[in-house]
Amino acid sequence: MGSNPSITSVCYKGAENRCMNESRDKDTFEQRLAAAQDKARLTRPKANEAQSGAGAAQKAINLAMRLGVELVAAMVIAVVIGWGLDRLFHTKPWLMVLMVPVGMAAGLRNLVRATGVKTGNRED
Repeated sequence: MGSNPSITSVCYKGAENRCMNESRDKDTFEQRLAAAQDKARLTRPKANEAQSGAGAAQKAINLAMRLGVELVAAMVIAVVIGWGLDRLFHTKPWLMVLMVPVGMAAGLRNLVRATGVKTGNRED
């Protein structure tokens, strides 16, 4: 090892005793690293059809659960509003009965919006 403090040597035992200087060209390391990363990408197993099918099934289940919750939530909110208005105006059960179709319409509208179906596209 020399007396130059900017160059430090790292020695290791292998097939032959060699010392590597930190001042060695970093490009060779970068090239080796890039080659190893490329090799790792090529050997990485790709997602098989069963995994992608399972992901699609999970998305379908999530959508179905969301649609069910949207419909039930709209109905419950409409019935609660109707019940509250009935208690406020002493009109039992007429406002609650009137709010049921309103809740159904709101729930169906939310279902259409959640599924992304486009309706009424007009170009002016």
